[in-house]
Amino acid sequence: MEYVVNFTWDDEASVWIAQSDDIPGLVLEGGSLDALIERVRYAAPELIELNDAKYSPITNRNFTVDSKIKSRHTANAIMKQAGIDYHF
Repeated sequence: MEYVVNFTWDDEASVWIAQSDDIPGLVLEGGSLDALIERVRYAAPELIELNDAKYSPITNRNFTVDSKIKSRHTANAIMKQAGIDYHF
C-alpha cells in the first residue's frame, strides 16, 4: 500500500512540517528536512498500526478499528459502519 506524506516549509516558524491525509494523526515538524524525513520513517508505521484502517468491499469505504477494543458494543458499531452484518 502507498501512503502520501506532504512536506512543507513554514516561513513564520522556520520549520518543515510533515502531514498526511492517508495516515491519521501524522503531523510532525523539524528544523531540517532530512531529520523530519527520518522522524516520519519511524512514526508512520506506528500510526498506521495504531489506526489499523480497514477497507469494506461492501460500502467501498475505509473504516478504523482500534486494536485495543475490549467492548463488544464498540466492535459491533465498527462492523456496522463497515457495512458488515455480524455481531459479537
